[in-house]
Amino acid sequence: MFPRECNKVLFSLFLTAFFPFGMSIAGNGRTDSISLPQRLIHRWGIEVRPGYVIPTNPFLKGDNEQLEPIRHSLSTHFKTSFQFHPDSPVGKIYRGAYQGIGFACYSFGDTKEIGDPKAIYLFQGATLADVTPHLSINYEWNFGLSSGWHPHNYETNPYNGMVGSKVNAYMNVNFYFKQILSHQFDLIYGVTFTHFSNGNTKYPNAGLNAADLKAGITYNIHRHAPSLSQGIRDRASLTRDFPRHVSYDVVLFGSWRRKGLIFNDEPMASPDHYTVWGFNINPMYNLGYQLRVGASLDGVYDSSANIYTEDYITAMGESDPGYTFYQPAVRKQMALGISARGEYVMPYFDVGVGIGANIVHGGGDLKGCYQILSLKIKATRHSFIHIGYNLQNFDTPNYLMLGLGLRLNNQSPRY
Repeated sequence: MFPRECNKVLFSLFLTAFFPFGMSIAGNGRTDSISLPQRLIHRWGIEVRPGYVIPTNPFLKGDNEQLEPIRHSLSTHFKTSFQFHPDSPVGKIYRGAYQGIGFACYSFGDTKEIGDPKAIYLFQGATLADVTPHLSINYEWNFGLSSGWHPHNYETNPYNGMVGSKVNAYMNVNFYFKQILSHQFDLIYGVTFTHFSNGNTKYPNAGLNAADLKAGITYNIHRHAPSLSQGIRDRASLTRDFPRHVSYDVVLFGSWRRKGLIFNDEPMASPDHYTVWGFNINPMYNLGYQLRVGASLDGVYDSSANIYTEDYITAMGESDPGYTFYQPAVRKQMALGISARGEYVMPYFDVGVGIGANIVHGGGDLKGCYQILSLKIKATRHSFIHIGYNLQNFDTPNYLMLGLGLRLNNQSPRY
């Protein structure tokens, strides 16, 4: 069963998708002053994103079957979302906030070796600043999965050293102008940055990065022209009354990964899968509705850390057994670190970043600093789903962080 808050969101999406012209609901012996569909502005959108593929690996630079660099991408996006009514408390606090589900079709000009991936993703955005009454600067993030890739295969796809899996994570952030054409239609145009990766769950994992332009049209249902000055005054009053406090997030996570190493000056990939387990304990100071900062105690057991192999001699006539990969003692695969954290808080989702270093560790792979990007999907007022990605020394993909979290002492007002 879904938690009550999740059921409310799904029920709202259902109503606004299939009953867009309004209805009233009664509760506790009264009828709401704003009917449920009118609390939400339902949105339908289509976007086209032509892009430039950043040449981050030999395959993209031209070491492929066509012997040509892969430079261009093109994607079409179909999106449905809802936005809070401007007169509601949530609409005033998170002005212009919207969230929904998107579907995208990608082409990179090399169907045989890369494929034509399809992506499905969650997205959320909001207004950053108003330029004029009908023009604003906005942001949006996308996070989901993509499938339909043609992964590396020694026999059928030997040149593709970029992706090793048919399914990869899809991440995107974009900044754009929204121009209001009418009460129903918006014109959007801006720039986006995209990353595809499997999080080291399979090899190879060079990933693909692209910088895109975007242009599209959004159709809005139940939108009217709000009073901007009144909304600013109401927002100031609401945010001023926020009780600043310290909350505590406790996260347990796990994942799996592949691992490679350099042996005799040659890169080698282990054929094995390795498990990762860990925890985060985050005391966070809530500065307001949209920002919390703090620190985290990070513990991890990475069964791929400090693996090694050894050279061997094969007698004449014997078959080559291949290299064996060995795991060191458990203490060389465990670490405890401290990181600084910041989170951007929005309805349903918290986007977080962190940078830290292991203070107790087994050396080798566990030395140095690490970086964390996380998405917390709120399940209830005191629990959330955690999806994170750990990077080492700003350039080396490390592991995924898939888990559950508990939030203690959450004093944020309910709206």
